[in-house]
Amino acid sequence: MLRALARYRRARIIHHQRIPFALWRQVCRRVELLRRLTPPERARLRLLTTLFLREKHINGAQGLELNREMEVIIAAQACVLILNLGLELFDGWVEVVVYPDAFHVPQDVPDDIGLVEEGMEVRDGESWLQGPVILSWASIEQELANGEAGRNLILHEFSHKLDMLNGRANGFPPLHPEMDLPRWTRVLSQAFDRLQDPGCCHEAACIDDYAATDPAEFFAVASEYFFMSPDVLHHYYAELYEQLSAYYRQDPLTRQAASTAIT
Repeated sequence: MLRALARYRRARIIHHQRIPFALWRQVCRRVELLRRLTPPERARLRLLTTLFLREKHINGAQGLELNREMEVIIAAQACVLILNLGLELFDGWVEVVVYPDAFHVPQDVPDDIGLVEEGMEVRDGESWLQGPVILSWASIEQELANGEAGRNLILHEFSHKLDMLNGRANGFPPLHPEMDLPRWTRVLSQAFDRLQDPGCCHEAACIDDYAATDPAEFFAVASEYFFMSPDVLHHYYAELYEQLSAYYRQDPLTRQAASTAIT
């Protein structure tokens, strides 16, 4: 009964509050990630993004005023991750906070003799367990303008949310029943270890070295490359690409070769 009511509610939202087509087309033209989708995928993403915007609150911080286009840019890219998975994977939290620029967070820093002092760290994004996703709009705009290979702040932070579905970010999100957990563990562990190996520096140079921070960041960076530079990820980490393709139930490499123009 509850599921039927939820489906009815979402159907009414889609019918009455669907993102206007003119705005959706404008956003798709601006965002490279969306331009790569097939027309049927963009149509489904529009509906998913409509629901996301209804169920989540996207709030500006430090005086940043968000317009509807900015909200759709954020929500649509986040929903690419769950395009074939479902909005339910983003349950358990309700807010996205957007700063105008990079923001500072407290950070304990050990000094030369091992004493811990309180310092500040500059970040472009954060993702909290059962809390908000925090983003820098300046970083998002820079990516939209420059399209740096393998970089997408929104994909990075929202992939942490998927990773946290098992309770903490550790590079091992809950897998689908048909996936082989031991294989996932082996493939991601071996790929992570290769990044740590000085003998593989030519490979590491092709992947953002932030991926070597820990398994959680490795999963997030790998997810960025999976969607933004699938050819690079497949070339250097073919098995990792295959595992992410099974997890996200998408094949961006094939999609990249057959991308269509938006009219």
